[in-house]
Amino acid sequence: MTAIPSFTGDARPYGGGDPYADYRTADFDFTRHADLADRRLGAAVIAANDEFFAQRENLLLPGRAEFDPEHFGHKGKIMDGWETRRRRGASAEHPWPTAEDHDWALVRLGAPGVIRGIVVDTAHFRGNYPQAVSVEGAAVPGSPSPEELLGDDVKWTTLVPRTPVGGHAANGFAVAVEQRFTHLRVNQHPDGGIARLRVYGEVVPDPAWLAALGTFDVVALENGGRVEDASDLFYSPATNTIQPGRSRKMDDGWETRRRRDRGHDWIRYRLAAQAEIRAVEIDTAYLKGNSAGWASVSVRDCESGEWTEIVPRTRLQPDTDHRFVLPAPAVGTHARVDIFPDGGISRLRLHGSLTEQGAAQLRARHQELGG
Repeated sequence: MTAIPSFTGDARPYGGGDPYADYRTADFDFTRHADLADRRLGAAVIAANDEFFAQRENLLLPGRAEFDPEHFGHKGKIMDGWETRRRRGASAEHPWPTAEDHDWALVRLGAPGVIRGIVVDTAHFRGNYPQAVSVEGAAVPGSPSPEELLGDDVKWTTLVPRTPVGGHAANGFAVAVEQRFTHLRVNQHPDGGIARLRVYGEVVPDPAWLAALGTFDVVALENGGRVEDASDLFYSPATNTIQPGRSRKMDDGWETRRRRDRGHDWIRYRLAAQAEIRAVEIDTAYLKGNSAGWASVSVRDCESGEWTEIVPRTRLQPDTDHRFVLPAPAVGTHARVDIFPDGGISRLRLHGSLTEQGAAQLRARHQELGG
């Protein structure tokens, strides 16, 4: 496994200008996966033992943390993250916190799944970040309360052991636990602040839920679909195209740079499992002068199958949801949308249902991962 860059120690005090000029970060391979703690999927920070200086909900806010050096409140400096008060020891003779003292936050993932990597971002926490962090995961069905999650009967699995971290840095951790998780417990030792938490992985849906739905979007991220590759990610990630709901602004879709050659752009997807697709939606919401000119959709069955076009190259209109009812169901495990010559789409929806083979494979994987 490739070594993960690590950061430790304080960052320099803020000296004015761009606060991100001395921010420490790196490229983490696991960030190609979807963020399972994305608020758009329904993730939430449902409890924390302390949030004296800054609210726990900030952990999952989209976008990078912001810093205003003049922003103070009645409790002190207001930070864009989760920050706890300074821990103290038991007495004047022992004023320091013990080795076991720590603060914690409970996170409900927006979509249960296998976690491939975690980023604990301490942006702008330069001298007030935790000395170390640890992360645990649990798989609990239904909608458990914080009290239930903290009960003795819940099994927590270590995903990130107690590890020193650095201030004003993106602290990344690869995770190698092949198990499905629904909740995380994020610990900071002994106290301090974390700006953002990102949890990258693969969605593993509940087969019983999908079976009850019958017809659903078989490429949607929340149902277990995922982006495998794309020709261009210049302006925005291709995963946006399978997020829940309609796009709310231009950068909430997928947009490529302007092409100056005779080629075209594309995204390749893996479906939740083998499925029969009966209808297709291609939405260009909020893409007006930069929507794709034309688009086609193809599917293939298994990795080595041939691509079959199910929606021929069709003219797209800006800021429009285009709907296509297929003349016959198309069976496949993968899909590809091609846009000509460049531009963007906001969402792709493939409405259908799992085949018997696809449903069986999904049930087997769900059981194998502890679901």
